[in-house]
Amino acid sequence: MTPKEVLALAKAKDVKIIDLKFCDIHGSWQHFAIPFTALNEELFEDGLGFDGSSIRGWQSIEASDMLVMPDPRTAFIDPFVEVPTLGLICDIEDPITREPYSRSPRGVAKKAEEYLKATGFADAAYFGPEAEFFIFEDVRYQSGANESFYAVDSSEGIWNTGREEFPNQAYKIRHKEGYLPVPPADKHMDLRNEMVLTMQDLGLTVEAQHHEVATGGQCEIDLRFDTLLKMADQMCIYKYVVKNVAYRAGKTATFMPKPLFGDNGSGMHTHQSLWKKNKPLMAGDGYANLSQMGLWYIGGLLKHAPALCAFCNPTNNSYKRLVPGYEAPVTLAYSARNRSAICRIPMYNASPKATRVEFRCPDPSANPYLAFAALLMAGLDGIENKIDPGSPVDKNLYDLPPEEAAKLSYVPDSLRGALEALKADHEFLLKGEVFTEDFINNYIKLKMAEYNEIRLRPHPHEYSLYFDA
Repeated sequence: MTPKEVLALAKAKDVKIIDLKFCDIHGSWQHFAIPFTALNEELFEDGLGFDGSSIRGWQSIEASDMLVMPDPRTAFIDPFVEVPTLGLICDIEDPITREPYSRSPRGVAKKAEEYLKATGFADAAYFGPEAEFFIFEDVRYQSGANESFYAVDSSEGIWNTGREEFPNQAYKIRHKEGYLPVPPADKHMDLRNEMVLTMQDLGLTVEAQHHEVATGGQCEIDLRFDTLLKMADQMCIYKYVVKNVAYRAGKTATFMPKPLFGDNGSGMHTHQSLWKKNKPLMAGDGYANLSQMGLWYIGGLLKHAPALCAFCNPTNNSYKRLVPGYEAPVTLAYSARNRSAICRIPMYNASPKATRVEFRCPDPSANPYLAFAALLMAGLDGIENKIDPGSPVDKNLYDLPPEEAAKLSYVPDSLRGALEALKADHEFLLKGEVFTEDFINNYIKLKMAEYNEIRLRPHPHEYSLYFDA
């Protein structure tokens, strides 16, 4: 859409409010609203000012003025606001230099697409994330100097088989047995359908929705692949829809990777492929029908995987999921069909257009702009330097003999480990100034503060282990 078309849409829908949304470093949407009377074509060129120092990890207070620059191509009618409201996703600019703000995640994603074209390897990178989430009916938590607890509840949870529900109709989902059950065990079919229909109304293309493996309301809705920036925008809309539809139904949705102990966490397996002049580049006559370019792309992902975890698995909680035995891959290996390898080549469809690489490490707490950009840069580094991914591993990597397992490499087991890997290995991200040293250093500082917040606090389970020491 053009600015003129956005104005026409707003008038046609009798819009009263314009909501300007942008993504912070942590992957959260921020917003402020203006009346429709303040919307004109000049706004898309001039932008609107806001306080950048109040956004986590952005400007310092002495240089707080920033501009939001609405992207007319992202306009949508917000279905969750009572007053007719048009939403616009925005870029961020410095008001003095009018340069894109280097700490803006959406700006990083745009530069990654520009760098891809500059390499000449391809002109489009397609991403297809499979984001999982939990739906709970009740969530309570507290963390203080003298107490700490959390409690979540779900009508599907196996822990509720004995609860007095008057009547308790059973149909609870056992641990690790939640993949694809029908109602009444799957109690969120109608809710997911509403999410799907809402996403479609907002222009997203949905491929499938279903219950996921864990008990307690784990779900998945899959979007059809799209180019990097468009898909990152769509993932922000996706989360917005999931959370608001659940909230409107009196429930709550979370993309926290590991909210339950003893069952699968939520991942965001990310499918990737490169194209040039509308022709797929990943397909060939190599292993699993991959081209040499596809194999080198995997080589880049495997080489830089520990550093990629800083963006693809950016929370302390992420590493509660990255443990063997829960479908979350931790081994730096690639394989066809094998879901225990961090890189998988799906074999559902052998056509060249469907040939792609699935990176199974990410989780949905990731900022999609940063995660997708970092993955692309790692893959391109693999192509540029012709990085050999080694031999594929077609065994169950969770069940290897100790002598074989000792020969393999693994992802970091903590947020600190991922950040240390990023500090040591980020030259590939600086190419084309997609990421900058300032961005990397600032990001590591922010995330180390998160790591320390957990490190300094006693854990409730430590009382079970150590109170009588």
